[in-house]
Amino acid sequence: MIDDLDARIIRLFTDDPRIGVLEASRRLGVARGTVQARLDKLRSSGVIRSTSPTVDPAALGYRVTAFASLDIRQGARESVAAHLSRIPEVLEVHTITGQGDLLCRIVARDNDDLQRVIDELVGDADIVRMSTLIALTTVIGPRVLPLVDAAVARSTSSDV
Repeated sequence: MIDDLDARIIRLFTDDPRIGVLEASRRLGVARGTVQARLDKLRSSGVIRSTSPTVDPAALGYRVTAFASLDIRQGARESVAAHLSRIPEVLEVHTITGQGDLLCRIVARDNDDLQRVIDELVGDADIVRMSTLIALTTVIGPRVLPLVDAAVARSTSSDV
C-alpha cells in the first residue's frame, strides 16, 4: 500500500522526472533522506518499475498505431513471443481472454509500412490468424496517476 506522501512523490517525479531528490524534498517539505527512502521502497516493492524516459513513437517517425489480435497454435506462446520480440515495431504483447490469444500494440511509419510489419508478424507458422485495428487518435494516453490517487483513497478509507 502507498500513502499520501508516496503518492505526492510519484506525482512529482511523474510531472518532473529530472528533478533531484534534494529538490523533491524541498518541494514536498520533507527530509531528503525521507524522499530517498520512500523512492527506494517504491522501487523495491515494484510500484515504481522504471525511471526511463517516455519515448513517443510518433516523434521517431512511427505515426501509425495499430492493435493486432493473434490466434496462435496451442502450446506455441513462448515461441511466438520470441518471434514477436524480434520485431522492433511490436511495443507490447498481452495474453487475452475472448477472441484471440494475444493482443499486440504495434507501430508503423505509415499504412504501407504497417503492411510490412503485419507481414513480419504473420511470418511465424504458429500464428494461425490475425486481425488488426488501426488507432485513429489517442483520446486518453497511457496513465497511472489516477490509480495512485485511488490507491491512496482506498488506503485512507480502510484506516478509518
